Amino acid sequence: MSLWRWRELFSSLEASQVISLGEGLTPLVGSRRLGPSLGLNNLYFKLETGNPSGSYKDRFASAAISDMVAKGQTTCIATSSGNTGAALAAYCAAAGIECRIAIVEGAPAGKLRQMQAYGAKIARVRKFGVDPQVTTEVLRHLDRMGHQPGHALQISAFVYSPAGMAGVQTLSYELAEQLPDGIDHVFCPAGGGGLCVAAARGFEQLPQRSAVRRIPAVECVQPEGNNTIAGPLMTGAERAQATACTTQISGLQVASVIDGDLALSACRSTGGSGHLVRDEDVWALQARLAREEGIFSEPAGVVALAGAAKAVAEGRIHPDATVVCLVTGFGFKDDQSVDRMIADSSCPLIDATDLSDW
Repeated sequence: MSLWRWRELFSSLEASQVISLGEGLTPLVGSRRLGPSLGLNNLYFKLETGNPSGSYKDRFASAAISDMVAKGQTTCIATSSGNTGAALAAYCAAAGIECRIAIVEGAPAGKLRQMQAYGAKIARVRKFGVDPQVTTEVLRHLDRMGHQPGHALQISAFVYSPAGMAGVQTLSYELAEQLPDGIDHVFCPAGGGGLCVAAARGFEQLPQRSAVRRIPAVECVQPEGNNTIAGPLMTGAERAQATACTTQISGLQVASVIDGDLALSACRSTGGSGHLVRDEDVWALQARLAREEGIFSEPAGVVALAGAAKAVAEGRIHPDATVVCLVTGFGFKDDQSVDRMIADSSCPLIDATDLSDW
């Protein structure tokens, strides 16, 4: 079973055209310790870390690469800050499709090695993901390459790859099944904003099928150093804004608007808003999530939790609200953040006779 059980909701592909590695149907886990300590009495974690390449981007990649197979395309041109590239590289390998990826300059080494392990051709681009002008230039080059015969440009954004992003909507279908009594808020980390759009669109499809009691508020959470969408949501602005990116949270370093305007509309249509969090608070909660809940996430996967914690502390959400935080990527994807988490730990080499005093 995979996300393709909902194929009729988001795709017109035939079963023979689908490339699946078993993505989707990820666990939803209720918080035992961290939620109550933060003032969130009904907190849940959607563990997208359980997908084949370790992030929610496998939902995108499965739908995007299946669409390429249906069209007879043989070369995937992509860009990534890490997880999209790893996911696309995995599904391209499964489909026998060449994969070429332009990477943001600050992508973690663990994600680069994962892409290379799947056989992708990759290159980091100086200032990409930090400087909005460079980011725009890179996207222009890739767009041109993606329009060559047999090629397709795959960027995890609705403005570039709507067929792929439709696969991400399955996340909401699953949540509606897993919490049939209803959800009040779904907190989503945002770089380009596509995840927020997919979550909102997925929930908005379901009332037509009597599959959800109410549409939850989709909440957009960003690091303060990449305030393209969350700030405009809070201030009532009509458009997202490009920014000089300063956050160190890998995966959310998206200086350009991308799906930002769509995200503003999508979140507002559900009653959701924006939330800005500090990098330091994300890193602190990353360690707490592992040590108090047993959930090992990269920093980007903890941004949603940081937003929910700040929202309840500020009185923006009710302590008894049913809240879901999307944990979007596995911990080993960012080696530096793991080193930061365990800086106060050690693993000494001892003799067997020393165990009695250990």
